[in-house]
Amino acid sequence: MSVRKIQFAKDHIYHIYNRGVEKRNIFRNDNDRWRFLQGLFLFNDVEASTNILWQVERAKGKATFKTIQDFLKNDQKNRQPLVRIMADCLMPNHYHLLIKEINDGGISKFMHKLGTGYAQYLNKKYERSGSLFEGPFKAILVDSQEYLEQLLVYINVINPAQLVEPNLKKTGIKNLDKVLDFVRSYLWSTHQEYLGKRKSIIIDKDILGEIFSSSKDYQKLVRASLLERKFNSINNLTLED
Repeated sequence: MSVRKIQFAKDHIYHIYNRGVEKRNIFRNDNDRWRFLQGLFLFNDVEASTNILWQVERAKGKATFKTIQDFLKNDQKNRQPLVRIMADCLMPNHYHLLIKEINDGGISKFMHKLGTGYAQYLNKKYERSGSLFEGPFKAILVDSQEYLEQLLVYINVINPAQLVEPNLKKTGIKNLDKVLDFVRSYLWSTHQEYLGKRKSIIIDKDILGEIFSSSKDYQKLVRASLLERKFNSINNLTLED
């Protein structure tokens, strides 16, 4: 594994990003996306989740979070998270995560388990070999509240919005209602959690209240960011190239 330039510090938040080698898709269908989300939960543990992972592998990505919760209950397993996951978004050829380091070395351990586990799953399922990702994951420190708020909009909304308006960064939003409706129903980001429409076992249930006074404040920021094209102000701070 390559030596990472950034040094992760406890109680600091980081934007994590990686994409497929040669920009190829890393998620071919919903089962793959579910499997990655399951990994976000199961690999975020100091100890291995071998028995549960075996059950998930048998389900070939089709296990639900209810199934996983039942596995955990039956195993009577006490979880010790490596990191605190604050947001995620899965796109066809890449993913974004917003993660807080809560244990020394937690992010590095978690990302190694997540990347290796998902690559093994995909290679076995599609009988492929070689690297899945273009390289080690990229990371950048989130060093202000303003940047944190803008980044949440970027991860939760701007990314999936480009699936319906691919040129929005250059031309702006052409149909705001269409974009808002699409991202509101998009399953593969944490936008629904921040809207208060869905509860997740992946992200901390208290995270919304720590960043915004209410879900309405989050919605106002989303709308303002889209209308005023505030996302352009963080283009230089994001990880894509």
